[in-house]
Amino acid sequence: QVQLVESGGGLVQAGGSLRLSCTASGSLFITMGWYRQAPGKQRELVATITGRTDINYADSVKGRFTISGDNTKNMVYLLINSLKPEDTAVYYCTAQEMVSWSWYWGQGTQVTVSS
Repeated sequence: QVQLVESGGGLVQAGGSLRLSCTASGSLFITMGWYRQAPGKQRELVATITGRTDINYADSVKGRFTISGDNTKNMVYLLINSLKPEDTAVYYCTAQEMVSWSWYWGQGTQVTVSS
């Protein structure tokens, strides 16, 4: 059974940093990544990573967000620097299974940035 578990969210002041972590289990995964959903908005891509170096960022987060991964442990991380109130959202981990190419989702971790 595939399971994704996120951690690292919380309440932080604007300008601060957070590191989100996600552990996937139950299969092998090609690509892992992060999406976020702010209140009243659609879920949007933040970043994805395939292998160690094939990385894709949303334009809105380039320069402040850094995604990294550890394929051997099925883990993905998201370092967020210079947090802004508009970064407030639930951040979801996602992973594409190697065999089925199906995408799986975690339950999300809340990031709240106070001004």
